Amino acid sequence: MSKSPSAVIKFRIFIACSIALLCFAGLIGRLFYIQIIESEEYQRQAAETQLEVTEIAANRGAIFDANGNKLAMSTTAWTICVAPNNIENDTQKELIISELSQILGISESYLREKCERDTLYAAVKARVDKATVEEVTTFASNNGVSRCIFVEEDVSRKYPYENFAASVIGFVNSDYVGSYGLESYYDDILSGTPGKLISAQDSWGQKMPFEYDELYSSEDGNSIVTTIDEGIQYFVEKHLELAVKEHSVQQRGACIAMDPNTGKILAMATKGDFDPNSYTTLPDSVKEEIQHLPEDEQGDATLKAQYDMWRNKAISDPYEPGSVFKIITLAAALDSNTTTLGDSFTCIGYANVADRKISCWRTHGHGEQTLADAVQNSCNPAFIQIGLNMGITNFQNYFEAFGLTEKTDIDLPGEAASIYHTKMTEMNLASCSFGQTFKVTPIQLVTAVSAAVNGGYLYEPYIVQKIISADESVVEEYEPTLVRQVVSEQTSETVRTILETVVSDGSGRTAAVPGYKIGGKTGTSEKLDQLDEEGKVKAYVSSFLAVAPAEDPQIVILLLLDEAQMENPYGSVVAAPVVGAMLADILPYMGIEPKYTEAELEAMTGKVKDVTGQLVHDAMTVLRIQGYSVTVIGEGTTVVAQSPEAKSVLSAGGTITLYTDESLIPKEIEVPDVSGMSVTEVNNAIIGAGLKLKLVGVSESASGQVAYSQVPAAGEMVMPGTIIEVTFTVISEEEGGEG
Repeated sequence: MSKSPSAVIKFRIFIACSIALLCFAGLIGRLFYIQIIESEEYQRQAAETQLEVTEIAANRGAIFDANGNKLAMSTTAWTICVAPNNIENDTQKELIISELSQILGISESYLREKCERDTLYAAVKARVDKATVEEVTTFASNNGVSRCIFVEEDVSRKYPYENFAASVIGFVNSDYVGSYGLESYYDDILSGTPGKLISAQDSWGQKMPFEYDELYSSEDGNSIVTTIDEGIQYFVEKHLELAVKEHSVQQRGACIAMDPNTGKILAMATKGDFDPNSYTTLPDSVKEEIQHLPEDEQGDATLKAQYDMWRNKAISDPYEPGSVFKIITLAAALDSNTTTLGDSFTCIGYANVADRKISCWRTHGHGEQTLADAVQNSCNPAFIQIGLNMGITNFQNYFEAFGLTEKTDIDLPGEAASIYHTKMTEMNLASCSFGQTFKVTPIQLVTAVSAAVNGGYLYEPYIVQKIISADESVVEEYEPTLVRQVVSEQTSETVRTILETVVSDGSGRTAAVPGYKIGGKTGTSEKLDQLDEEGKVKAYVSSFLAVAPAEDPQIVILLLLDEAQMENPYGSVVAAPVVGAMLADILPYMGIEPKYTEAELEAMTGKVKDVTGQLVHDAMTVLRIQGYSVTVIGEGTTVVAQSPEAKSVLSAGGTITLYTDESLIPKEIEVPDVSGMSVTEVNNAIIGAGLKLKLVGVSESASGQVAYSQVPAAGEMVMPGTIIEVTFTVISEEEGGEG
């Protein structure tokens, strides 16, 4: 039986209503999902469409040295942008790509991708200088594409001293984030808080009037004041850089200068280093090496070379300290009363320990020695005996007390930990007593030695002394942190006394500076993890540690040269002269007055010695002992000429110029004939010729004085600045009258 038409209509209406109801229910559900469950997400998408957010960079805080010199600072820079939606045709686009890529030094493919984006603007290159901005705007104006290119103000990081203290300061990367050094460690303090400009835009992507803008101002970062003294840092870097060149140091050199009474780092340097203004640029010699590698290896090699260049060797590279560590063994042995000043030690050139023969550097031995002799001679067998007398427990306790089992917690990133024997044998004790078979970082060692000489107090090293705001008010100030007392003041005094004899009478003589008592210890450590095929040591670290003045230490300097290329890599030969040259500059700079002994004054008399053909630091040592200051002209490492010349008579305190480049040697001067001239005439003739004058036999009261002899003689060819000694006599009126 078939349904009636009315029933069919009713059924259809029911179906339609059901479908409509279901659709309406779905719509309600969808609205509930959008407006309630996913409301935040859709609000975010709407804001992104309707609002444009422009970040306003904060000024990064400066980095100062202890004297207020800016080592790093923020300067105004600009970001070059393109407006892809404003580029009218392909002709304009190709012109922009072609010309702008050349001005900015970027690739055309990179710029093309920016120009073809479907966006209001795209940043092309950040932190460009004013000259580049002017070149870009001139191009845009001259070619009718000003609507397609615009400039935003930005900030840039500037390091005015270039590679000065680079491994300490670090750098900011392309994202303006601190990388390495203080820039990284104090990034949160330096970086500040960026601001924002939020602008409303219409459905066409055009900015709406200013009343729709909202500004959140940026907050500038705080600045930091370091403990680095620009003067001390300069002298350290100058001599370290020269030493690395002199000795063709393969694995870089490092130096730390510390105030032993506070833990302040006065200077810290690693050479070779880099310029933070162009931190990816490798030295030409390294780039050349990389270019000789297979092409598929060059990328990784470049990255490794950059990481090595940025690494702060003074805190990041543990090494076997060698004989410099004998200072710690000495202090521990004296403090534990296991060794006394009255003890004696016999060295026959080696020591037998646990059926092994350990040689002394002096193969025929040192014979009978006092404790001071053993330190002066840097005798390994003597220190093996000192270590064995102390015993494993005592040695390990003092090793830990000196802070050598843990990081120093210096406020720099990348500090490495030491590597040492946790379960020590008698053989381990023997080798550790003279600084081998374990590793510490330079910062650990200089911190420990400072405790050994400052009265026995271990301080935590630090390199930032205060944080200041943009208006230079102090936000936070850091004081010295005393960790513990390690040895007694009496022990420390004895250690200082013995170390002074190392420089005055022992292996550290080349570090001597007339007028000052310098304590020190040489070190020549074997790199036992780099043996040759026959199992023999092939690489060394040459080092020297100095304490000055020895009677009242104000500075401790540790220098190490990793793999100096010399037949004789001993620290006494390679490193000690460099530290002596540093101290000769640094101690007067610190205001510490010299006090000369009679023996030192005696050594200062006489004629200038010939130092031509010597390495610069060796020449400096010879002349320093004679009481002379030295100026070096040229970038070479060997002295090719000197002025005044050898055998010239020059009073102590005078300056001698050393030339390391023959092209820079000034032309010789002919000595003028001054016989018969008055004092005034002689002065004018000699000084006017570019020479120096020494007067002999001149009386303030006598009249009629004339020159009658001179050395060098008239007509001789001498270097500019050579001293001409002129002797005068008095001519009577009869001798000088008419005849």
